[in-house]
Amino acid sequence: MDQKTALITGASSGLGESFARFLSGRGLRVILTARREERLKSLCAEIISAGGSAIYFPADLSNEAGRAGLFEFVRGKEITPDILINNAGFGWYGYFYEMPWETASNLMAVNMAASAHLTRLFLPDMLARGSGHIINIGSIAGGLPNQGIAMYGASKAFLNAFTTALYRELRGSGVTASVMRLGPVETEFYDHARSLENGLSVPAEKAAIPVERVNQALWRLICRPKRFVYVPRWLVLSRYVENLFGGIIDLLGPLLLKRSREKR
Repeated sequence: MDQKTALITGASSGLGESFARFLSGRGLRVILTARREERLKSLCAEIISAGGSAIYFPADLSNEAGRAGLFEFVRGKEITPDILINNAGFGWYGYFYEMPWETASNLMAVNMAASAHLTRLFLPDMLARGSGHIINIGSIAGGLPNQGIAMYGASKAFLNAFTTALYRELRGSGVTASVMRLGPVETEFYDHARSLENGLSVPAEKAAIPVERVNQALWRLICRPKRFVYVPRWLVLSRYVENLFGGIIDLLGPLLLKRSREKR
C-alpha cells in the first residue's frame, strides 16, 4: 500500500478522522476533506508528525461548487486517488413530518449527491489508469426502512443500489466499488443527530461498536475488494429481518420513536 493515496470525505471527525489516522499508519498518503478547516489542519499536522503523509482541502460537499473545488485541488496536485472513501454523511431521528425541510435537503445532498458526484468526477481518471477502489460508507438502515429514519434510511438505500450497479458496470475494468453496511458505531454521529432541530436520541446508539472494528473491516476490504461487507459481520442477518419480521416491526417499532420523543 506504500505510495497509494486515499481520499476521505467527512474527515474532520468520527469515522473519517479515524480512517485517516488508520490508513496513514498503514503507509497510505491521505487527502482529507470536510467543512471544518481547523480540525483538518490539526489532523494533518498530527499525521505528518507521526511520519505519515497528509494534505487537506476544506469543502462543503452539500453543494456542487464544493465538490468541484475538491476535484480541481486534487487534480492540481497531479494525483489520481487509488481509493475514494465517500464517508461524509449525517443522520436525523424523529417523525418525518417534524423534520425541517432544510435538514432533509442537506441530508440528501451530503449523503447521496456528494457520493454520486465525487464518484463521477474521479472515476474517469481511475478507469484511464486501470485501477481504483470506490468505497461508500453505508448502513444496515439502507435495508431496514424503520420508523424515525425515513430520510437517513432512504439515503443509505440509495448507496446500496448505486454501489451495486456501479460494481457491475466496472467488472473487468480494474476499478471496483464497495459499500460498507455498518451497524451503530461509537462516533459523534449521535450527538450531531440530537443537536439538529427536532432531532431525537437514536435508540441504536446503545448498541454501538468501537471505531477500531470498522477500521479493521475497511482494511480487509481494501486488501480484498468485494461488493459489500457488513460490520459487524453477523449483521448480514439484517437483510432477512424485513421479510421475516416486518409485521412485528410495524406494530412494535413505533413505540421506540414515541419513547424517544417523550424523553425530549
